[in-house]
Amino acid sequence: MLGFCRGKRKFLAASLTLLFVPAVTWIYLFTGNFDDGKSISLSPLDSQSHSPRYSASNQRESLELRMREVEEENRVLRKQLSLVQNRGPSHRQGNRSKTYSMEEGTGDSESLRAGIVAGNSSECGQQPAVEKCETIHVAIVCAGYNASRDVVTLVKSVLFHRRNPLHFHLIADTIAKQILATLFQTWMVPAVRVDFYDADELKSEVSWIPNKHYSGIYGLMKLVLTKTLPTSLERVIVLDTDITFATDIAELWAVFHKFKGQQVLGLVENQSDWYLGNLWKNHRPWPALGRGYNTGVILLLLDKLRKMKWEQMWRLTAERELMSMLSTSLADQDIFNAVIKQNPFLVHQLPCFWNVQLSDHTRSEQCYRDVSDLKVIHWNSPKKLRVKNKHVEFFRNLYLTFLEYDGNLLRRELFGCPSEADINSENLQKQLSELDEDDLCYEFRRERFTVHRTHLYFLHYEYEPAPDDTDVTLVAQLSMDRLQMLEAICKHWEGPISLALYLSDAEAQQFLRYAQGSEVLLNRRNVGYHIVYKEGQFYPVNLLRNVAMKHVSTPYMFLSDIDFLPMYGLYESLRKSVVQLDLKNTKKALIIPAFETLRYRLSFPKSKAELLSMLDMGTLFTFRYHVWTKGHAPTNFAKWRTATTPYRVEWEADFEPYVVVRRDCPEYDRRFVGFGWNKVAHIMELDAQEYEFTVLPNAYMIHMPHAPSFDITKFRSNKQYRICLKTLKEEFQQDMSRRYGFKALKYLTAENNS
Repeated sequence: MLGFCRGKRKFLAASLTLLFVPAVTWIYLFTGNFDDGKSISLSPLDSQSHSPRYSASNQRESLELRMREVEEENRVLRKQLSLVQNRGPSHRQGNRSKTYSMEEGTGDSESLRAGIVAGNSSECGQQPAVEKCETIHVAIVCAGYNASRDVVTLVKSVLFHRRNPLHFHLIADTIAKQILATLFQTWMVPAVRVDFYDADELKSEVSWIPNKHYSGIYGLMKLVLTKTLPTSLERVIVLDTDITFATDIAELWAVFHKFKGQQVLGLVENQSDWYLGNLWKNHRPWPALGRGYNTGVILLLLDKLRKMKWEQMWRLTAERELMSMLSTSLADQDIFNAVIKQNPFLVHQLPCFWNVQLSDHTRSEQCYRDVSDLKVIHWNSPKKLRVKNKHVEFFRNLYLTFLEYDGNLLRRELFGCPSEADINSENLQKQLSELDEDDLCYEFRRERFTVHRTHLYFLHYEYEPAPDDTDVTLVAQLSMDRLQMLEAICKHWEGPISLALYLSDAEAQQFLRYAQGSEVLLNRRNVGYHIVYKEGQFYPVNLLRNVAMKHVSTPYMFLSDIDFLPMYGLYESLRKSVVQLDLKNTKKALIIPAFETLRYRLSFPKSKAELLSMLDMGTLFTFRYHVWTKGHAPTNFAKWRTATTPYRVEWEADFEPYVVVRRDCPEYDRRFVGFGWNKVAHIMELDAQEYEFTVLPNAYMIHMPHAPSFDITKFRSNKQYRICLKTLKEEFQQDMSRRYGFKALKYLTAENNS
């Protein structure tokens, strides 16, 4: 923008010079010819001077008058040139520090010159500023799992370019609100505020309108924003979820200052032939002005719309048109265009680059071939990235930039802008300030307080509660290197699953492609995938378990690991066991005996008898018997071989079985990250809370082989890692003593004896 204004000033100076030189030349010619006693015709009005009846004295008086006029005009021109040049670098620097980019102006040299002669300032000086700390308000209608995923890419693109505080107004259903509230809370982006409005409460406002568009009833809710948003809110930018910004949104916000008269809607012309009505035989669109307008990007002057009684305006129009059209084809867009057809004065038409529409029926190429700066890309097609556009690779790459961009990098401060105190952020800073940075275990301790950005229900999720209240959810966590286990687990466990996946933004998209390409995973709607985004040096294993546990919707949980396959039929078997052992009214932890194989290809045992046979043949082993016997020794595998009824076992040091518990069991301790003691501490907590450990005689699970994790490699090779783990264990045991008193002494004694 700075270069643009500087260029206009150069143009002004050149224009003034061009005006000044002919004036001087005219005076010179006049003077020279007057001395010679001749005259030169300079305009039709001067033709009088050629008459013999026109005296020399009259000629002299007339010409002297003209000279004075020219001199006065040149004086004004010199003054304006001086003013333009004196605006100088300091003025430009001031603009740069106080404003953000604004929409480029246009104008020819004649109008510009006329403005200067009249004493007006330049267009750059007239352009309205977006104050440095002015809050920009954005409204988005978002409903369901897919839209919640799409809106994240939009928000990333806005955050990437923005230099102003943002206030998002999200009209969301229950699903989207749960997902996005958690996402923004854990994202912790400075100078960003989010408010939610219940979309389900608005359904009655638009449900009377038949709509054939794929967006469904939510595609009509932009019509009721004047009623939904706070009455104190005067203006708002309204965006579809399939929008990508390629510029600072403040540029678009500044366009509000260009509205004149009764203009209350800022819209880009539709780039398809839809409203022209010639796409196919008998194509009959809703009424529109010419090509109509696209509502993927709207500037709404809410205060003026309310004064115009917008609610009644669009309702009366919709009722009238529906008598003949019967339903909308393009949701709110049809009704907006019908209103505009009757009231063209409502619209301030935005340049096409504020909404470059990409779908099979658009002529967006007409726009982006004529402009050099595309500002907003709109994937307005249900096929999104698969639209038939010969330049789609260019646009896809722009979209993928933000789709896979590390959202943690967008936690940027807006220096110099006052912001509302964020309690979560303040608490985090307080906790971190209490840590000793010189502590050799500082990074371990810091991880406990790290807030990881979390996207719940990354894929569609459906669950119908069991009528008998006995349902069990398998809980596990994983990273990208264990993704191949998902299909096998889904084949072994038909019940609900809650998974926490530790991924980067780019890996989350790889996972999405993997899941959408898997017939097994596509057919399973009762699997909740919760993305916890990577941050820090350690694998936050217990945080991941807690995230997966927190979003279990069944009364009971099977706390497993992703590299274990449960026996066939375990889901139904556990539902019977929770009834038989009265888990509803007792504090029990049901132990599933764990085994392992070293074979990547295993003929999975279909019964306990078959498993015992494989144990005897050496195809299977009790889990970790050769490296960490203590972890599962208390299960008493010798007794299990012949047991036909559940039996109770006592807690012992380092015990870490896989258990079924009620949903209200304690969380895992977050201080344990990476490898080591993460499950041990949890089982100790269960014992301290007087859970009874009961082994199920006809249940089992088998650990499948895989390459060692990065964290176990660090544990084995890094002495400091092992020292810090020992320190954390001791601190955990001290905390247990403070919380549980005398009965927690046995944990210290057991540790010393082990």
